[in-house]
Amino acid sequence: MAWEEPRKTGMLYRRVGNSGLHVSVLGLGGWLTFGGHVANERTFECMKQAYDCGINFFDTAESYAGGQSEIIMGQAIKKYKWKRNDIVISTKLNWGGANGEVLVNNHGLSRKHIVEGLHASLERLDLKYVDIVYAHRPDRLTPMEETVRAFNYVIESGLAFYWGTSEWSADEIAEACGIAKDLRMVAPIVEQPLYNILDRKKVEGEFQRLYKRCGLGLTTFSPLKMGLLSGKYNDALQGPPDGSRFSESKDKFAEFMRDNYGNEEWKSNVAKVGKLKPIAEKLGATQSQLALAWCLKNANVSSVITGASRPDQIVENVKCLAVLEKLTAEIMNEIDRVIENKPATDPARQD
Repeated sequence: MAWEEPRKTGMLYRRVGNSGLHVSVLGLGGWLTFGGHVANERTFECMKQAYDCGINFFDTAESYAGGQSEIIMGQAIKKYKWKRNDIVISTKLNWGGANGEVLVNNHGLSRKHIVEGLHASLERLDLKYVDIVYAHRPDRLTPMEETVRAFNYVIESGLAFYWGTSEWSADEIAEACGIAKDLRMVAPIVEQPLYNILDRKKVEGEFQRLYKRCGLGLTTFSPLKMGLLSGKYNDALQGPPDGSRFSESKDKFAEFMRDNYGNEEWKSNVAKVGKLKPIAEKLGATQSQLALAWCLKNANVSSVITGASRPDQIVENVKCLAVLEKLTAEIMNEIDRVIENKPATDPARQD
């Protein structure tokens, strides 16, 4: 269920899984930008614009920009004197390395790293607690019971209110939920998976049995598939357009994208995305807005985490909410015919 905030920003909010926590259907994440290639003042401007648009959910991780993402996000919260009860902050633990070299116990999902890692994250954020702490990828070397107990410990200690997972398999999430139930402990309330028009098999297939059985919600990432679904690469089969981030940036994600330009999967995806352009134009939307609204059409998605390097990008993204109500069953079917990747069953979608 989504509802509009009393201060009339036009933003919609959804519960995170079966919890009582509400987040804006669009979140702002600091994965590739905050503390990285975007200057601090521009980061502050982006967060302020997001807040003014009604976005209350801000996501980061201990590993983003070597911990700098958490530092900058915390500075923005202090700069604008936001009330802590007005915002939802999440961070993620596993990869470590924020305080230097990743040593043997400075990563993973052991009790040691979960407790010490969250204390370090809170110090960088300059906060007393986070609303959600995620297990950032599974740790198959640590017993699941140890991980479940550790996340419950930080919750009982007041360092976090809820815990979740990120890029776990359905079996791993089900195991964690089963152990938590047996131990009468708090189970993960949310998974943070990759989800977009081109990548939907896991969310719409593998996870289907988890939503009702475990009360699981989703805060999804990469709704534009690294910019591909924005349409800006529709005419760039042989390489990234001049002036684009992937033609200029030297970070590892840009290098990954450059390495994949021109292969068969890339060409196939570019051709499919190009066919979405007339659908977006018919709805009076950009391809980015169509892609964001498409993700939100899934009732199990609590929030779509977006990135931004400029405030105006956030304003444009929020306009996807006007597109959401235009995504009729006919339009959704048209998108399915163009992309040709709809899973066999799709009960979560709203017609």
